[in-house]
Amino acid sequence: MTRRTVLGAAGLAAGAAVAVPVFASAAPTKATTRQERVPRTRAKTFSGAAAKSAEPGFPVEYVGVTWTGAQRGAAIRLLDQDGKAGAWQTLKPVCAAGADGDAGTPAKNVSVLVPTGGAAGYELTMPDGATDVRSTAIDTVNGPTMKVAVATETASFRGVEFITRAGWGADESLRFKADGTENSPQTYYPAQTLTVHHTAGANGDLDPAATIRAYYYLHAITNDWGDIGYHFLIDEAGLVYEGRYTGTDGIPAHNADGKMVTAFHASGFNSGNLGIAVLGTFESQAPTAAARASLTKLLAALSDYHDLDPEAAVTFVNPVNGVKRDVQMISGHRDWLATECPGTTFYGDLPALREDVAAARSGG
Repeated sequence: MTRRTVLGAAGLAAGAAVAVPVFASAAPTKATTRQERVPRTRAKTFSGAAAKSAEPGFPVEYVGVTWTGAQRGAAIRLLDQDGKAGAWQTLKPVCAAGADGDAGTPAKNVSVLVPTGGAAGYELTMPDGATDVRSTAIDTVNGPTMKVAVATETASFRGVEFITRAGWGADESLRFKADGTENSPQTYYPAQTLTVHHTAGANGDLDPAATIRAYYYLHAITNDWGDIGYHFLIDEAGLVYEGRYTGTDGIPAHNADGKMVTAFHASGFNSGNLGIAVLGTFESQAPTAAARASLTKLLAALSDYHDLDPEAAVTFVNPVNGVKRDVQMISGHRDWLATECPGTTFYGDLPALREDVAAARSGG
């Protein structure tokens, strides 16, 4: 058992009863906030041959791996603090994603995040023909802490409580380049569709906030998107987390006019397409009942907010590049791109999910 497993289990037991009240408004003032400390993310990225065998000099809690090529055929084995190598583990691609206009075929731009539990290092094998291989050792648990202003009341969006970016420990400096300019300034368009994802990560996650910080670093820095790729994330306990940054007006995923911020969850189809990721892998198992209930409630709130019919079939038109796609109003990631996301079991539940969302709408 790793140090992280012990601390994570203790933190879950100690924090389960108070997890929601700790996090609050996305528009804090001095009178309504308190200072909390969260671990600052430590990370090192390795390219080429160096990416396949790395020991960064700090406990590795996650490894992000990106490459161009076949999605299948990559594997990792971890090195413990005594230098002993563990068994090889198959790497499962996260999603085919990225910013609209990214070069190349999204399905061949592969990204993986794997929890590594405080390993000293790792070794990788890659699919034949893989190029542009990079690996990023990430520690979102053990590093120096930073102060964040956390509001003292629970944040909510149309009745759905959520954990703000400050609440899960987002380091907002990661959104900026070295010269101080924002890497991906926010753009806003009317919402047309709602897309569900899984993160293809570990089930039974004892520290979802740390995992979200790792995805944030992988997306914002390693993938150079400038922010986390999703609008919302949901963990196994059913807690909802704010994703893509939209300022401090207290409205997650939108501006004050109700338009939706463009994120990075479905390359080529992002603007006007709202993405929600459920933490975990759902190829052969379903999301937990708590996660499924929160997803239903969030999708119903968003459907009400934008006056969308959850059971409709629509033609999405990207307002930026004119790309069209005939989809269901509530779709899975694989409806947009060649990917296994949101997992076979989860995807098979989408017809029932649409019915449940329609029933959960105000007046539904």
